[in-house]
Amino acid sequence: MTEPQIVVGILSGKEIQFSFPDEFISSDGIAISGIQQAVYRKGKIYWQEKEYDELSFILRQNTSSFFELQDVTIGINFHWERKEVQRFKGELKIIVEDDKLTAINIISIEDYLTSVISSEMSATASLELLKAHAVISRSWLLNKLRVVNKLRAHSQFPTPHSQLIKWYDHEAHKNFDVCADDHCQRYQGITRASTPQAVEAVSATRGEVLMYEGKICDARFSKCCGGAFEEFQNCWENVRHPYLIGQRDSQTENKLPDLTVEAEADKWIRTSPVAFCNTQDKKILSQVLNNYDQETADFYRWKVSYSQEELSELIHKRSDIDFGKIIDLIPIERGTSGRLVRLKIVGTLRTLTIGKELEIRRTLSTSHLYSSAFVVDKEYKEEEEEEQEIPSRFILTGAGWGHGVGLCQIGAAVMGEQGYKYEEILSHYYPGSTIERQYK
Repeated sequence: MTEPQIVVGILSGKEIQFSFPDEFISSDGIAISGIQQAVYRKGKIYWQEKEYDELSFILRQNTSSFFELQDVTIGINFHWERKEVQRFKGELKIIVEDDKLTAINIISIEDYLTSVISSEMSATASLELLKAHAVISRSWLLNKLRVVNKLRAHSQFPTPHSQLIKWYDHEAHKNFDVCADDHCQRYQGITRASTPQAVEAVSATRGEVLMYEGKICDARFSKCCGGAFEEFQNCWENVRHPYLIGQRDSQTENKLPDLTVEAEADKWIRTSPVAFCNTQDKKILSQVLNNYDQETADFYRWKVSYSQEELSELIHKRSDIDFGKIIDLIPIERGTSGRLVRLKIVGTLRTLTIGKELEIRRTLSTSHLYSSAFVVDKEYKEEEEEEQEIPSRFILTGAGWGHGVGLCQIGAAVMGEQGYKYEEILSHYYPGSTIERQYK
């Protein structure tokens, strides 16, 4: 295998603004620099008063220059969502897609990875953590290129009108390999400078991927597992990957309670067990969390409180289902990390069981709840008897940030600081996997 090129979807809109600090050449041979604008009209791209089906730009000379895209949205549907001006190496391509324009960046996989590990976390992280992340990001990408990749909702209705089970995964973007946001891997070009250490991590692991029984691993990762790993099938399709299994995020405390049992999950979530990711070390957290990620605090253990009015309105808005007043949130099924796989919502007008973990997180938050590993406490007002069964407030106490499958970024950062090599970090989070080089 030779080093692949990656086609990354960056942004879409009726208009796309971009600029070239140095001279680029368009696909029809026009030398151009400075501020540009492409506009969607009647199924075509309009640029420089000409009409195109697609349009691309490459550097006139092979230099280290870049192009800029305006109004790139980062953190889509998350609480830190915002727009940025971003810079990219490689080729810019503009296509028509779904009655609007899409800007695409074509770049080598190793340059892409240097950006990914600098975007997913601070490039000041330990070299061993950066190496580990380079390997799993490369593995995830090459695995996805084989099964093609688009964020899409999958639904199951095991019992009509009583359960809504959804999971969200990646299956074939029609016109590019991956998107640039967290739904695939966070990619922000060269907007944030890559340190020599980040470049070294990608170079030192060039072509390396995680393998299991002759196949490239689907190397998932999240911010903070909360002390226990979740299994793949509890978040996505019902396929078990032996290298994505439940275990404790520790090498000193090996025993993990059976968190599929409600009493054990309740005790686990309400306490603060020893784990690699159980840290308040600001130096380590700053390595993993970029400036906007640091707007999220208390993610190993956290609390969210909703009044009756807030929760009922939120669930109605997020699910498009009117439950009336919310009477209860009842855990039905938990995974190996204590994350809820199925949750019953009981209202005065409707009762429905929802899942999987991301659907639960989306339903119970204006963006995404930190995780689905939570327990529920209810408060009641001392009012008339007929109101006694209607809680006035719901308090969610939770653990972790993200789905908890595969590498725990904060836990891996701690391991790197404690002197673990990247091979040991990967062996911990993907048991039974091996590292192999796919290209030089």
